[in-house]
Amino acid sequence: MPDPSPPSLPPAVAPRALLRAMFDAAVASAQPERCVPPHLPDPAEVRGRLIVIGAGKASAAMARAVEQHWPGPLSGLVVTRYGYAVPCERIEIVEAAHPVPDAVGEQAARRMLALCEGLRADDFVLCLISGGGSSLLPLPLPGVTLADKQALSRALLQSGATIREMNCVRRHLSAIKGGRLAAACHPAQVLTLLISDVPGDDPMDIASGPTVADPTHCADALEILQRYGMDLPDGVRVLLETGAGESVKPGDARLARCESRIVAAPQQALEAAAQVARDAGYPAYILGDALEGEARDMGTLLAGIARQVADRGQPVAGPCVLLSGGESTVTVRGDGRGGRNVECLLACALALAGHPRIYGLAADTDGVDGQEEIAGAWLAPDTLARAWAVGINPRASLATNDGHGFFGALGDSVVSGPTRTNVNDFRALLIL
Repeated sequence: MPDPSPPSLPPAVAPRALLRAMFDAAVASAQPERCVPPHLPDPAEVRGRLIVIGAGKASAAMARAVEQHWPGPLSGLVVTRYGYAVPCERIEIVEAAHPVPDAVGEQAARRMLALCEGLRADDFVLCLISGGGSSLLPLPLPGVTLADKQALSRALLQSGATIREMNCVRRHLSAIKGGRLAAACHPAQVLTLLISDVPGDDPMDIASGPTVADPTHCADALEILQRYGMDLPDGVRVLLETGAGESVKPGDARLARCESRIVAAPQQALEAAAQVARDAGYPAYILGDALEGEARDMGTLLAGIARQVADRGQPVAGPCVLLSGGESTVTVRGDGRGGRNVECLLACALALAGHPRIYGLAADTDGVDGQEEIAGAWLAPDTLARAWAVGINPRASLATNDGHGFFGALGDSVVSGPTRTNVNDFRALLIL
C-alpha cells in the first residue's frame, strides 16, 4: 500500500521518495565525470607519453572522463566489473569478475603490468583506482594459483573479516598490489586518482593499494588467516611463512615519484545527501562516514539511536535525518541471498518493531549489495507487519542471511543498476 505523506512534508515528497533522492545525490556526488577532471595533471608537465591504467567499479567511467578532458594523446588499459564498462576510444576497457576473481581479470592484470615495463623518466602514468579493484586485478605471486585466491576470497567474504584484513592478505599474495604496480612503472612519474570505498580513506586499502607503499608484513597476513581459521593452500602458507610475499615498503626509491589523490569519498557523498534532506526541510546529522562492524549489530545500534531521537529528543530532536557510511561485515550463518546493507536494515527493522515515525534506506553506492544486482532496500513502519501478512518470518530471514529475499518479497528492494562509482555503504534514517 502507498505511504501517506506526513503533515510536516510537502505533499509531493513522501518518505520513500526523499530517501531515494538522498541516495541518488550521494551516488551523483561521486560520479567520475564530476570528480576526476579537476585532478588531471597539467598537460605542460607531461613531456613523454601519458599512459592510463586502473581498476575498479568506477575505473571505466573514470577513463572516459580522462579521455573527454585530456587535450593530448594517451593510451592505456583499465579493468572494471562485468556490466560496468562504458565506451572509450583510446583506453582499452576490460570487464572481469567481482567479488570473486576470474581468469579474465588475471590476464588483464598481467597485461597491465607488462604495459608499465620499460617506461622512461619523462613518461607519465595516470592510475585510476576505485573500490572493487582488488578482485579485478588478481595476479598471484609464484607458488599461488588463481584457484587458491578464489577459494580464499570466498572464505574471507563469509568470515566476517574487515576490509582492512582482507586487503592485507591480498597485498601479500599479489604480484601487482601492495605498491608493486607503481614499482613496475619506475622511473616514470605516477599520479593515482582514487575513489575511496574504505573506512578512513587509506590509499593502501583502496583496491589493496597497487601504487602505494605497504607498511604491513607477511606475518600480519598469516595471523589474519589463522585468526579466522582459514584452510591455507601450501603455496599461500610458504609465501607468507618465508616472507617471499613481502610488498613494497615505505621509503622504497621506486615510489619516489608517485602521488595519490582522493577525488571522491564517503564523506562528500553523505554531505550531498544531507543537503537534499535540508532542502526538504529536515535537519541532517552525519553519524560517521567510516562505521564498521557486524551488519546486524550496526542495524540494532542505529535503531536504538533513532528511537532515542524520536522518543526522547536526544541527542537531537526530530524531525530529522540520520546519515552514516562505512563498511559493515557479515559472518555468513545461513544460505540466504545476503548482502550486508539489507542485513543491517533488516536488523534495524526488527529493533524498531514498527516504530510509527521512522523510515530508512540502506544501500551500496556501487549498486551491488553482496553478490546481487540490487543496491539495497528501504523500510517503513509497516515493514514487519507486511512481512508477517505474507508468511515471512523476519527473524528467520535474518538468521539465514536472507535480507534480499526478505525485502524483495515485499517489493522494497532498491535497484539502481550499475552506478559506475563506489563510495561504500549508504544508510539514512528519516525520523518524523
